[in-house]
Amino acid sequence: MSREVMEYDVVIVGGGPSGLSTAIKLKQLNPDINVCLLEKASEIGAHILSGNVFETRALDELFPNWKELNAPIQTKVSKEKFLFLGKEKSLSWPTWLLPKVQQNHKNYIISLANLCRWLAEQAEALGVEIFPGFPASEILYHDDGSVKGVATQDMGLDKEGNKKDSFEPGMELHAKVTVFAEGCRGHLGKELIKKFDLSKGKDPQQYGIGFKEIWEVNEKNHEEGLVMHTAGWPLDKNTYGGSFVYHAQNKQVYLGYVIGLDYQNPHLSPFDEFQRFKTHTAIKKMLEGGKRISYGARALIEGGLQSLPKMYMPGALLIGCDAGTLNMPKIKGSHTAMKSGMIAAEAIIDHIKESKKPLCL
Repeated sequence: MSREVMEYDVVIVGGGPSGLSTAIKLKQLNPDINVCLLEKASEIGAHILSGNVFETRALDELFPNWKELNAPIQTKVSKEKFLFLGKEKSLSWPTWLLPKVQQNHKNYIISLANLCRWLAEQAEALGVEIFPGFPASEILYHDDGSVKGVATQDMGLDKEGNKKDSFEPGMELHAKVTVFAEGCRGHLGKELIKKFDLSKGKDPQQYGIGFKEIWEVNEKNHEEGLVMHTAGWPLDKNTYGGSFVYHAQNKQVYLGYVIGLDYQNPHLSPFDEFQRFKTHTAIKKMLEGGKRISYGARALIEGGLQSLPKMYMPGALLIGCDAGTLNMPKIKGSHTAMKSGMIAAEAIIDHIKESKKPLCL
């Protein structure tokens, strides 16, 4: 089947914080470089449901003037709580006793989706071509096995995979370097890790599942700038997990629950545990009279540094949560995802200066 072919210097798969940071840094370093970014969602940010406590360190480096550029980062963390929940009561742990990596007094409560939309605007202003609604479905390889690029998904297929009258083949996007930034357990990233044995000598990767909801609550129950985490009930002592509750602006609360996918009880339902969590007195009183306006779930990559695979291979790079850059002790990953993309951009620029061959570090 013949496909239309488009040639770029760099093709980036994924419009999250890591992929967008790669694109922006590339254009900052070399305005003449030809960069394309593919995003499977209908628009940038559409698949990112995240109340996020954001550390600005990587953004400070990428855009030192982000405040003047009206980045959607406004709600500074003003108060922190950590609760151990029993079935009916709770115990507040002094936040000054928490490890330093879990303290958030210099961070902000943001919508990661809105931040990604803003980053996309900055990228397009620099000349990055962004194609939302085009999922990359296949990795293309050169004869020597190095990555050549990706092909986008065919359109106009029925549920059995047969061509309909509206069928249109996907496009091939060829690049000197292809950057994979799909997020946790991206299907192309998994293929690359296996094909190039990128996890050799590393600990097995670990995963969790996180349920997230955005609530609009009564003003009397809202405390803008509050960051709260909990541990304990409804999980037993043998099951890893906990919650986050972030009070953002406009009377919104970002509420979520994370459970490690190594739980031993085969009858445990992570979704139902999240629903039970919301019935606890400490949580229920905050939500009473409010309404849930958005919800979703996503996998989380939690193995940390000892499970981080090699992030480069012939012709391609693996960044962000596609590789596993989440800093689990910090309960944060956006700033590390962004930084991984910025380092990737620097490596790509150096490589293109030195060679016109596919990337092989």
